[in-house]
Amino acid sequence: MNKDQLFELIANGENSRVEFKRDDCHPDDLSKEMSALLNLVGGVILLGVEDDGTISGLARSRAEAEQWVINIARNGLQPPAIPVWSATATAGDKLVGVVECPADSLSKPHKARRGKAWVTYTRAGSHSREATRDEEGRLYQSAGLVRYEIKSVPDMRLDSLDLRRIENYFCSVLRRAAPSRSDLGGWQQLLINSDLMSESGDGACASVAGLLLFGLSPNRRLPQAGVTAAAFPNSAKDYNTMDEERIRGPLAPVVSDSGELTEEGVIDRAVGFVSRNMGSIAWLDGARRRSKPALPLDAVREAVVNAVAHRDYAREGTDIEVSLYVDRLEVISPGRLPNGVTVEKMREGVVRVARNELIKEILRDYRYIEHQGMGVRSRIVESMRRHNGTEAELVEEDDRFIVRLWKSQDGA
Repeated sequence: MNKDQLFELIANGENSRVEFKRDDCHPDDLSKEMSALLNLVGGVILLGVEDDGTISGLARSRAEAEQWVINIARNGLQPPAIPVWSATATAGDKLVGVVECPADSLSKPHKARRGKAWVTYTRAGSHSREATRDEEGRLYQSAGLVRYEIKSVPDMRLDSLDLRRIENYFCSVLRRAAPSRSDLGGWQQLLINSDLMSESGDGACASVAGLLLFGLSPNRRLPQAGVTAAAFPNSAKDYNTMDEERIRGPLAPVVSDSGELTEEGVIDRAVGFVSRNMGSIAWLDGARRRSKPALPLDAVREAVVNAVAHRDYAREGTDIEVSLYVDRLEVISPGRLPNGVTVEKMREGVVRVARNELIKEILRDYRYIEHQGMGVRSRIVESMRRHNGTEAELVEEDDRFIVRLWKSQDGA
């Protein structure tokens, strides 16, 4: 980091990715800040900078400070981390230590030593605080250590699932033998073996994935299992909408033996909402009037499928949002991207990581998802370029992921 970059960071003050620390802070304080940054989106700790931005400088030599930081990262964090260390000279020969905590740690959550205890921290604005149980659970989930989708949902027995829809999946989609409709014991064992049900202390219950995909009323126990769709007349949210719908029910559709859709699930209903509200673009081609949909439906479908397949279902009470405006479509999925996934990797089509692996695989069986993992690149990015020459925006913002598709204003 050069001097200009350092001064810019200091001038902008502490934030969710930048922390100022005196060089003589307690080792536990430094490990706390490392834990919080590593567990969120990474960041930088500037050693030798006061809370108000005054540069006090390192009180020890560059080599001593480096060894001190490395020892804390090794012994004060669990699992240990490897920060990037550098030191930048400022006016008056004062040194500022720069401790860079990478954004893509695969070992989350990092716990920090606090006396004899180990504590998980996270970042809230410019402050580091102890993570709540839900936040810590999401960190384990993002690291692939806990699969939320196969957790048992209490009291949701076999009769909470749509057996007709499940039979259609096994027989018409997978084309495999299945128990008779009356063989409830056989169906329960098949669903347990498929992770659509889970055995717990009080018997077999539907898993989160089972209820989301095939539940009769998923929102009864999973209020986050749905899509809120709205069409606004202008370019910003408004109390007045042209159309709105709270889309509830199972994700999985019903299909015929030939693969034709006979009954929609949440995905197709959300795409249908966009289709009937997005309008069209018209233009003159010589003396002829021509028109086309404002957005390509394959890009719309892929945006909705990705939101449904990869959202963080551990975030309760928050729907996927599908919002149509006069100039764009936004599909907002709760939760950050899964560990190791970046916007750049999604654009290049090299992502193989899924937060909800079981849901993804079953949606793939229904052919919502490509086997090559190229959906975002081919069905969103390239499709939008072909349709109207615009660039799809993929944005990770706070605790949500946004796909933004722009309408063209002419037929070009």
